[in-house]
Amino acid sequence: MDGFHLANAELDALGLRPVKGAPETFDVDRFVQHLRRVREEPETTLLWPEFQRELDEPTPAAIAITPQAKLVIVEGNYLLLARSRWREVRPLLDAVWYVDAPRDLLRKRLLERHLAAGRSVEDVIRQVDGSELPNAELVEQSRGRADKVVRSG
Repeated sequence: MDGFHLANAELDALGLRPVKGAPETFDVDRFVQHLRRVREEPETTLLWPEFQRELDEPTPAAIAITPQAKLVIVEGNYLLLARSRWREVRPLLDAVWYVDAPRDLLRKRLLERHLAAGRSVEDVIRQVDGSELPNAELVEQSRGRADKVVRSG
Protein backbone atom coordinates (compact mmCIF):
# COMPACT_ATOMS: atom_id res chain seq x y z
CA MET A 1 0.00 0.00 0.00
CA ASP A 2 2.93 2.37 0.57
CA GLY A 3 3.29 2.77 -3.19
CA PHE A 4 0.09 4.81 -3.00
CA HIS A 5 1.67 7.53 -0.83
CA LEU A 6 1.22 10.96 -2.33
CA ALA A 7 4.49 12.28 -3.73
CA ASN A 8 6.49 14.54 -1.44
CA ALA A 9 5.89 17.56 -3.69
CA GLU A 10 2.14 17.04 -3.39
CA LEU A 11 2.39 16.52 0.37
CA ASP A 12 4.36 19.77 0.63
CA ALA A 13 1.77 21.64 -1.44
CA LEU A 14 -0.99 20.31 0.82
CA GLY A 15 0.98 20.97 4.01
CA LEU A 16 0.84 17.27 4.89
CA ARG A 17 4.52 16.29 4.84
CA PRO A 18 4.79 16.43 8.67
CA VAL A 19 2.09 13.73 8.94
CA LYS A 20 3.27 11.57 6.03
CA GLY A 21 1.84 8.11 6.63
CA ALA A 22 -1.54 9.35 7.92
CA PRO A 23 -4.62 8.22 5.95
CA GLU A 24 -4.96 11.56 4.16
CA THR A 25 -1.42 11.25 2.74
CA PHE A 26 -2.36 8.32 0.49
CA ASP A 27 -4.12 8.26 -2.87
CA VAL A 28 -6.87 5.95 -1.62
CA ASP A 29 -8.94 6.37 -4.80
CA ARG A 30 -6.10 5.01 -6.93
CA PHE A 31 -5.47 2.22 -4.40
CA VAL A 32 -9.13 1.15 -4.61
CA GLN A 33 -8.99 1.28 -8.42
CA HIS A 34 -5.94 -0.99 -8.41
CA LEU A 35 -7.59 -3.45 -6.02
CA ARG A 36 -10.69 -3.59 -8.24
CA ARG A 37 -8.55 -4.26 -11.31
CA VAL A 38 -6.85 -7.20 -9.59
CA ARG A 39 -10.29 -8.76 -9.10
CA GLU A 40 -11.83 -7.77 -12.42
CA GLU A 41 -8.86 -8.34 -14.76
CA PRO A 42 -7.18 -11.57 -13.68
CA GLU A 43 -5.88 -12.23 -17.20
CA THR A 44 -4.08 -8.88 -17.42
CA THR A 45 -0.61 -7.98 -16.17
CA LEU A 46 -1.20 -5.10 -13.80
CA LEU A 47 1.51 -2.65 -12.80
CA TRP A 48 1.50 -1.33 -9.23
CA PRO A 49 3.65 1.33 -7.61
CA GLU A 50 6.07 0.54 -4.82
CA PHE A 51 7.56 2.75 -2.15
CA GLN A 52 11.30 3.32 -2.28
CA ARG A 53 12.49 3.98 1.28
CA GLU A 54 15.86 5.20 -0.03
CA LEU A 55 14.09 7.89 -2.07
CA ASP A 56 11.22 8.37 0.41
CA GLU A 57 8.92 8.39 -2.64
CA PRO A 58 6.59 6.05 -4.49
CA THR A 59 7.83 4.57 -7.77
CA PRO A 60 5.11 4.08 -10.40
CA ALA A 61 4.65 0.78 -12.25
CA ALA A 62 7.39 -0.99 -10.27
CA ILE A 63 5.51 -4.19 -9.36
CA ALA A 64 3.99 -6.50 -11.98
CA ILE A 65 1.07 -8.69 -10.99
CA THR A 66 0.89 -11.26 -13.76
CA PRO A 67 -1.97 -13.58 -14.75
CA GLN A 68 0.05 -16.42 -13.18
CA ALA A 69 -0.38 -14.87 -9.72
CA LYS A 70 -2.65 -17.04 -7.59
CA LEU A 71 -2.40 -14.89 -4.47
CA VAL A 72 -1.93 -11.16 -4.09
CA ILE A 73 -0.94 -9.93 -0.64
CA VAL A 74 -1.52 -6.30 0.20
CA GLU A 75 0.12 -4.82 3.30
CA GLY A 76 -0.87 -1.56 4.91
CA ASN A 77 -2.16 0.17 7.98
CA TYR A 78 -5.54 1.33 6.75
CA LEU A 79 -7.01 -1.75 5.09
CA LEU A 80 -9.72 -1.96 7.76
CA LEU A 81 -10.32 1.75 8.27
CA ALA A 82 -14.04 2.60 8.25
CA ARG A 83 -13.53 6.18 7.13
CA SER A 84 -14.63 7.86 3.88
CA ARG A 85 -13.11 6.15 0.80
CA TRP A 86 -11.10 3.73 2.96
CA ARG A 87 -14.38 1.84 3.59
CA GLU A 88 -14.18 0.65 -0.02
CA VAL A 89 -10.95 -1.29 0.61
CA ARG A 90 -12.17 -4.07 2.93
CA PRO A 91 -14.83 -5.54 0.58
CA LEU A 92 -12.13 -5.97 -2.08
CA LEU A 93 -10.01 -8.21 0.16
CA ASP A 94 -10.69 -11.88 0.88
CA ALA A 95 -9.05 -11.83 4.30
CA VAL A 96 -7.33 -9.26 6.48
CA TRP A 97 -4.95 -10.06 9.30
CA TYR A 98 -4.12 -7.51 11.96
CA VAL A 99 -0.62 -7.64 13.44
CA ASP A 100 -0.80 -6.60 17.08
CA ALA A 101 2.46 -5.35 18.59
CA PRO A 102 2.91 -3.82 22.05
CA ARG A 103 3.25 -0.03 21.79
CA ASP A 104 6.79 0.03 23.25
CA LEU A 105 7.98 -2.57 20.74
CA LEU A 106 6.27 -0.75 17.88
CA ARG A 107 7.93 2.54 18.87
CA LYS A 108 11.33 0.85 19.15
CA ARG A 109 11.00 -0.72 15.68
CA LEU A 110 9.84 2.53 14.10
CA LEU A 111 12.70 4.49 15.64
CA GLU A 112 15.24 1.89 14.50
CA ARG A 113 13.88 1.82 10.94
CA HIS A 114 14.10 5.59 10.54
CA LEU A 115 17.49 5.88 12.24
CA ALA A 116 18.87 3.15 9.94
CA ALA A 117 17.88 5.36 7.02
CA GLY A 118 20.26 8.03 8.29
CA ARG A 119 17.74 10.54 9.63
CA SER A 120 18.56 12.68 12.68
CA VAL A 121 17.45 11.50 16.11
CA GLU A 122 15.35 14.64 16.65
CA ASP A 123 13.60 14.27 13.29
CA VAL A 124 12.93 10.58 13.89
CA ILE A 125 11.48 11.10 17.37
CA ARG A 126 9.28 13.92 16.06
CA GLN A 127 8.00 11.72 13.20
CA VAL A 128 7.39 8.62 15.31
CA ASP A 129 5.82 10.31 18.33
CA GLY A 130 3.99 13.04 16.44
CA SER A 131 2.63 11.08 13.49
CA GLU A 132 3.33 7.36 13.36
CA LEU A 133 2.22 6.38 16.87
CA PRO A 134 -1.02 8.40 16.60
CA ASN A 135 -1.60 6.62 13.26
CA ALA A 136 -1.03 3.29 15.01
CA GLU A 137 -3.67 4.22 17.58
CA LEU A 138 -6.12 4.95 14.76
CA VAL A 139 -5.30 1.60 13.13
CA GLU A 140 -5.76 -0.22 16.44
CA GLN A 141 -9.38 0.96 16.53
CA SER A 142 -10.03 -1.10 13.38
CA ARG A 143 -8.63 -4.41 14.66
CA GLY A 144 -12.12 -5.73 15.41
CA ARG A 145 -12.80 -5.85 11.65
CA ALA A 146 -9.87 -8.22 11.07
CA ASP A 147 -10.37 -11.88 10.21
CA LYS A 148 -7.41 -12.80 12.37
CA VAL A 149 -5.24 -11.04 14.94
CA VAL A 150 -1.58 -12.08 15.01
CA ARG A 151 0.47 -11.12 18.07
CA SER A 152 3.96 -9.77 17.49
CA GLY A 153 6.62 -9.43 20.08
